[in-house]
This record gives sequence, structure tokens and C-alpha cells, in this order.
Amino acid sequence: MKYLILGKDGQLAKEFIKTLNKQNKELTALSHSECDISDLDIVIKFFERIKPDVVINCAAYNLVDNAEKEFWKAYNTNSLGVNNLLFASNEFKSFLITYSTDYVFDGTKEDGLYTEEDEPNPINEYGKSKLTGEKWIIDSEYDKYLIFRTSWVYGEGKQNFIYKLTQWAKNNEYLKIAYDEISVPTSTRTIVKVTLKALDNGLTGLYHLTNSGYASRYEWAKKVFEIKGIKKFIKPVSSDIFNFTAKRPKFSAMSNEKLKKTIGIDISYWNHELNTVVGE
Repeated sequence: MKYLILGKDGQLAKEFIKTLNKQNKELTALSHSECDISDLDIVIKFFERIKPDVVINCAAYNLVDNAEKEFWKAYNTNSLGVNNLLFASNEFKSFLITYSTDYVFDGTKEDGLYTEEDEPNPINEYGKSKLTGEKWIIDSEYDKYLIFRTSWVYGEGKQNFIYKLTQWAKNNEYLKIAYDEISVPTSTRTIVKVTLKALDNGLTGLYHLTNSGYASRYEWAKKVFEIKGIKKFIKPVSSDIFNFTAKRPKFSAMSNEKLKKTIGIDISYWNHELNTVVGE
């Protein structure tokens, strides 16, 4: 089985590459500079050359605030790019796996975690671009796909909240972290493990893929400092004080129960996973 991984410089792609190499899988990984997925001609060229059995799309535009001003950049990658991969996957009969976000929801749900049955209602351009990519796949006649909505992803590298947090700690006497932004910190290790399990089980469709439980950014930051032994004061504050360009859902935690039950897998709680990954 031949794997094609897009967005190889990102933290999720790096985890896939590491895991699949350990399993001696045949894979090709491409960066944005090598394969800009918004360019259909380039996408087709690589599909013709590689003829992948499985396409794992880790390419994403995730600069949430910038997307408000440069929305076309978000749509080029998160919408048009996904549609190009869908077209090529259909042409070459490849299985397509791509990732969406909890930001497809508006954060107003009050009776539990978001499930796959809840109606999306994104409140920023980033979320809208991801939802458009989802819809183009779901509304097509092609059924060899998996869409996973994830949240607060972290792994190796500098592209996540944990790295930024530790940098802030080096440069500030104390930190201000939002107590009213709530979702699910999710490790790249969990995403890769569950994705490959779902693939092995022949799963198709849209699912929420997160670690279990939920937390505020403040709780997440406190846990990171506890594990790393960082002795800095963190003040819980309202997210409103940061004056972000893009609106963000206050509560976007998603339930992974459907995925767990469907493939019969246990997914660890966010704090246990964090302790394992960061404490290594």
C-alpha cells in the first residue's frame, strides 16, 4: 500500500511520517513548496507519478486571525485544495483522509459536547473555509474518504500552543491565559494512532477525533507548567481582553464517543495524554 502525505513540514505530518516509517510503509511526503494543493495541475502530476492508495492531507492554512484579512489564502488550501485532492482521489481511486476543526461550531451549545449530528455554524473565515472543504467531499459521489475534526492539536515542533506557552514563560514574569476558551487538547500521536486504526477497520465518513474530556486554555497551560516544572504564575483572564481579529467559539469541545464505539478503541483523556507526551 502506497501512502501520499501532504504538508510534510507540519507537526501532524511529521508524526505520520515517523509512525509509517517505523511500520516500513511505502510513503511519499510532500511540502507546500513541492505540492501546492490549490494547484490542480500539480496535484494531478504527483498522483500520476505516485498512484497512491491512501492520501493523508495534513496541509492546512490555520492562521485564524490572518484568515479574516486574507480569507482567499485559507480557502485556497482548506477548501479548493481539498476539492482538488478529492478530484484526484476520484480519478486514481485513492482513499482520501483530511482534517477539519472544532471551529466549524459557534460555541453556543449548552447541553453537552458537540457531536457529529450537531449543525455547524462557523463564526470566522478559518472555520468557514474548513467547513466548505468538508461539504465538497460529503456532497460528492465519492465515498472513499475520512474527515476527522480535531481540536487544539499539539506535537513535536513550534506550531502549537505548548511551544508558544514555554516561550512566553521565558520572556515574561507572569502569563495571562483565557479561562473561557474551552475545547480538547489533542496530541498528534493520538490522531495518527486513531486514524490508522480507522483506516485498518475500513471506516468512512466524518468523525470527531480528539482526546477525551475537555479543558480551558488556562487549565491546559497550568497542566503543561506542572509537567514541565515551570514556576511561573498564570492569571486566568477573559479571552475578550486579547482583542483577536477573528471571533472564536468559547466552547467548542467535541465528543469522540461515536468514533470510539465504531472502531472499538479507547482514547485517553487529554491530561493523561499530555503527561505522557510532554513528560517524555
